[in-house]
Amino acid sequence: MSHWYEKTAICSLVDRAAQRFGSKEALYFEGNRWTFAQLKEDVDRCARGLIRLGVKPGEQVALWMPNRPEWIHMLFAVVKVGAVLVPINTRFRTADLEYVLRQSDSATLITVDRSGPVDYLGMARELCPELASGDPNDLRPEKFPDLKRVVVLGERRYSGVLGWEDVLSAADEVTYQELEVRQQAVDPDEPFLILYTSGTTGFPKGVVHNHNIQRNVSDRANRMGMTPNDVILMYLPLFHLWGLYDGPLMSIMTGARTVLTALFDPEEALKLIEKERATVIHGFDSHFHGLISHPACEGTDRSSLRTGILVVGMASSEGVARRAQSALCPTITGWGMTEVGCCAAMSFLDSSEDDRCLWSGFPLPSHEFKVIDPESGTELPPGAMGELCVRSYALMQGYYKKPEETARAIDSEGWLHTGDIATLRDDGFVRFMGRYKELLKVGGENVDPVEVEAYLLNHPAVSEIQVVGVPDERLSEVACACVIRKDGHDVSTEEIIDYCRGKLASFKLPRYVLFMQEYPMTPSGKVQKFKLREQAVGSLGLADD
Repeated sequence: MSHWYEKTAICSLVDRAAQRFGSKEALYFEGNRWTFAQLKEDVDRCARGLIRLGVKPGEQVALWMPNRPEWIHMLFAVVKVGAVLVPINTRFRTADLEYVLRQSDSATLITVDRSGPVDYLGMARELCPELASGDPNDLRPEKFPDLKRVVVLGERRYSGVLGWEDVLSAADEVTYQELEVRQQAVDPDEPFLILYTSGTTGFPKGVVHNHNIQRNVSDRANRMGMTPNDVILMYLPLFHLWGLYDGPLMSIMTGARTVLTALFDPEEALKLIEKERATVIHGFDSHFHGLISHPACEGTDRSSLRTGILVVGMASSEGVARRAQSALCPTITGWGMTEVGCCAAMSFLDSSEDDRCLWSGFPLPSHEFKVIDPESGTELPPGAMGELCVRSYALMQGYYKKPEETARAIDSEGWLHTGDIATLRDDGFVRFMGRYKELLKVGGENVDPVEVEAYLLNHPAVSEIQVVGVPDERLSEVACACVIRKDGHDVSTEEIIDYCRGKLASFKLPRYVLFMQEYPMTPSGKVQKFKLREQAVGSLGLADD
């Protein structure tokens, strides 16, 4: 398991693609197009600019930016100079951003001034008042002693920060030979990526990966039948491992063209499927539901689509998966998680419809699966439900600066204990059934209820708070805050939700609020969350699959 692949740095893939595919189109975004050669040129310019700005090998570079070409340029540029990329969820707000920036020890933050109604620079300034008057080349804010610089992409210049044009213009002072020396020093076994994912402690955990993830991309490309003739429609966010793996990494490794959008809009996606002749789409059931149910779907020429990856397994996703086969294209299903890669299991192009709509896939090469009794650790036979465990070359190097959490997740034999409920068939197919952990899955985003609870406990009217997931037709499930108010304090549903708005990511906001007198408890005094969820579903009059 230690010899995972040809030990190649991710950044060298850009050079290889430019040599192999040259003038072939690599990327389309909002009417603009890049060839593979032009993509390499932009990446190298960004990388030389980073060197001139003082970005050192091994430093963390946080990227808080919506989908756009500069995101891809910076992804490969950061790796070329030997730094470590820290993508930040663009739906994060000040509380989330503060934690990730500090916990990751990021030395550089790259963001946009604003995108639509979201004022990214405003939030950064709220956290770092020093941006108003500090040295943009050596900030060192009180809250973030490791943060040296903030780079902002926008239409005008701002005090206290470096502009994107500063990065590009600084490139002229660095030779290609200097860049080559930095690139050749990159060790493929060293970390290059820290992806933050919600955990059971109530705070995000930084999942550390090295360059071996390219084998996972390569094996998945093989199972999907990817060729340079493919056109990937990528509306998933690039900060998410799925968007990252199946967008820029898949494209650069296979020569497929990427049609990138800033966000997921069903109407725009359908137009691009027809206009750009997309062949591959991706998403959770919420994405496919949005495409299938849109009034324009029936009149859209969808004949170019040959396959899509649709994550299934839970009963709630079967209906959408069945409809997708005829309304869009035959799909491939998959199962994965940030700790083990985008997909550790996938079905095949010729799998039966049941396997594509009910099961979560067959293990990829060099991936082992087993299902255990979570109490005893005993391995269970095929057909039994238990906790899914995975062992693979693609496992994370660990959670950044969290050795105890890493040790709890990966046992002494190298098995990752996922916390997911699953069953294995005797032929090796796996089906994800739900979660032992109490994480919510809101439209494909993990939400840890403990994190939301911890924040809402700061509200002056809240005495006790428990957050549970309740069903939602579009997003699979959403958060419901079950609140016990302090004596003599009154607070409304809107006030509870507004308290979180702008501080927590939008997908973490409670959709519903229930005011209660007490919670169902065990004899030992623990809240019985499964009973609390049942009460919430009943009180809200929701249908529970």
